[in-house]
Amino acid sequence: MGKTCVLGTHKNDTMAQTINERIAALREVMQRERLAAVIFPSTDPHNSEYVADHWKSREWISGFTGSAGTAVITMTAAALWTDSRYFIAAEEQLKGTEFQLMRLKIAGTPTIAEWIGKMVREEKHPYTDWSEVAIDGMCCSICEVRTLIDELREEGGITLRTNFDALKHIWKDRPAIPTRPVEVYPLGMAGETCHEKLGRIRQALREKHADGMLVAALDDIAWTLNLRGSDVHCNPVFVSYLLISSQRAILYINKEKLTPEVIAYLKGEGVLVDDYENIKSGLKSYFEYNILMDPDEVCYALYKTVTENPKVKSPVRVVEETSPIPALKAIKNEREQVGFRNAMLRDGIAMVKFLRWLDEQIKSETTLTEISVSDKLEEFRGEQPLYNGLSFDTIAGYQEHGAIVHYEATPETDVTLRPEGLLLLDSGAQYMDGTTDITRTIALGKVTEEQRRVYTLVLKGHIQLAMLCFPDGASGTQLDALARKDMWKEGMNFLHGTGHGVGSYLCVHEGPQQIRMEYRPAKFHAGMTITDEPGIYLEGRFGVRIENMLLTVPYQTTEFGDFLKFETLTLCPIDTVPIDIDMLTSDELQWLDDYHRHVFDMLSPHLDDAHREWLREVTRPLITK
Repeated sequence: MGKTCVLGTHKNDTMAQTINERIAALREVMQRERLAAVIFPSTDPHNSEYVADHWKSREWISGFTGSAGTAVITMTAAALWTDSRYFIAAEEQLKGTEFQLMRLKIAGTPTIAEWIGKMVREEKHPYTDWSEVAIDGMCCSICEVRTLIDELREEGGITLRTNFDALKHIWKDRPAIPTRPVEVYPLGMAGETCHEKLGRIRQALREKHADGMLVAALDDIAWTLNLRGSDVHCNPVFVSYLLISSQRAILYINKEKLTPEVIAYLKGEGVLVDDYENIKSGLKSYFEYNILMDPDEVCYALYKTVTENPKVKSPVRVVEETSPIPALKAIKNEREQVGFRNAMLRDGIAMVKFLRWLDEQIKSETTLTEISVSDKLEEFRGEQPLYNGLSFDTIAGYQEHGAIVHYEATPETDVTLRPEGLLLLDSGAQYMDGTTDITRTIALGKVTEEQRRVYTLVLKGHIQLAMLCFPDGASGTQLDALARKDMWKEGMNFLHGTGHGVGSYLCVHEGPQQIRMEYRPAKFHAGMTITDEPGIYLEGRFGVRIENMLLTVPYQTTEFGDFLKFETLTLCPIDTVPIDIDMLTSDELQWLDDYHRHVFDMLSPHLDDAHREWLREVTRPLITK
C-alpha cells in the first residue's frame, strides 16, 4: 500500500515538552505579527506527498510524522487534522502536547476554517483586528489557498496571509535544501527520449490552448527529462522546476547537483538550466501569451508571481487546467513494461528467500522482532541486481500492530514475534528498471477462526479485482466495489484506497488512476499500473492486507468497444495457511492455483534446490483433482 514514514509510537515526555516549547516560540512570532492562527500543511513548494527534511514544517511543529496532515496553532490552542490511516499513530504521537487530534471524515469533526473561526471568536486578543491567519504560500496549492480564503471569509471575515514562513524565525537548525547529484536515466529503460516527451507535452498543451506550462511536480520533471535523483527519502527525484514554452524548456535547479555528464546531456536535449532560486524571475520574464498552471500542483505564491507581475501591462494569462504529464506518464511504454516485469522477478526472488528464512526462523529458538524481519528483507533485496533502496519504509506489524494501517516499528514499539498469529508485511523496492510494492499477511503459526475468516474475506476481494474485465475508459471508482462486496456482506470495510498507480523507477504513489470509494474521474487505459490491496483492520487485535501490482492490458474488442483486464506483475506466493477454503468460490480457487503455478514457473529457475522445493510446497494447488 502507499506508504509513509510513520512511527506508531508513544511520544515520550521529553519530546512532548519540546513540541510545547516550539508552540510557545511560535506564539511570540504570532504576537509580533498580530496573527490569529498559523496553518502548517504537509507539502513542499512542489505539492509532494513525501518531502525533503527542509520542508517538514508540520512534523517539526507537531511531532506527528505521517505523510498526510495539517497542523493549526492559535494563541491558546492547537489542533492536527489527519485521515483514518493515521488515527492510532497520531493519537500516540500527540500525547503530552497541546495538539488536539481532528479525525477527518468523521462526523462532528470541524473543518480547519470552522475551528479557526471558533477560536478567533472565543480568544480575547489585545487587538481587535487580529483576524489574519498565515500560511506559507510556497507550500500550498492554488486550489487549497482559494478554498481556505473562501471558508475563512465565511467565518466572520477572517483573512489569509500567504507571504509568511513562520518557522523561518524559530527553526534554528532547519535542514538545508538537498544538493545531491542528479543522474541520467538510460534510454534503454526510459523507452522514450526527453525530446520526444517534450514534443508530446507541447501537443497536449496546444489541445488545452496553452503555449507553455510550469511543471512543479518532482516526479513529472524526472520523467520528462529522463533524470533521477535522491533528494527525497525513498523517491528518486530531485528538487527543481521545469518551465516549458513552445520553443524551449528551462530547468531551475541548484547547479551543484549537475555533473558534467548531466550538463552535456541536457544541452544535447535542448534544455536550458538556471538556478532554482530564479524561478520567480523566470516566470516574470515568461514571454508567451499564456501558461498552464495546474491549480492542484502549482503553489499559490508562484501563481501570484505571474498574475501580479508589475513589469507588464498585459499579464500573462494563466490557463488553469490539469497538467497533461501525469496522464502521459501513467501509460507505460514497452520498455517500461519490460522493466517492471524484470524488477518483479528480482523482487520475487528476494521475497521467496525472505519468506523461507522467516518460516525456518519462527520455528527455531531465534528471537525475531518487527524491526529485525524488516532489516532482513532489505538485506535480501540488497543482493538483487539494479537494487537502489526501498520505495517506502517497510511496515511490519505483528498482531495488534497490523491494525495500524501505516505503522513503522521503532525501538520503543518493536515487539517480539511468536509462532502464532498474523504478521502484516508491507514493503517495496526501487530497482532501476521498476518500482515495487507488495503486502503479504503471514501466519506465523496457529491463527484464530476470526483471523481466518477476515483473511479470506480480504483474499476474496483481492482476487475479484484481479479477475475483473472492464471497458476501456472506466474509472477506478467503478471498479472499487468488486474488492469490497464480500466484506460488505459481513459488515466490514476499510477506509484507505484499494489501488494506486506506481512509477517506473519513480514514486511508489502515482496517478491519476486510482481505485477507491471516493469518486476519481481518471480513466483506465492499457499500459497503466495499479495496486490491488484491500484490507481489514480490527483495532487492538490484528490487521490483514494482501497486495499485488497489476498492469492494465487489452482484453478484447467487440461491437461494444475495447475491453481491458489486469495482468498480475507481482511474483510471490500468497499464504494459504490462514485461508478458509470453504469461503472461496471455484473461480477464486482456480485463480489462486493459476497464480501460484505462474509464480513457481517464473521464479523456480532462479532458485537453488532448497528454495525451489520450499516454493513448490507453498504454491501447491488447493484444488484436488
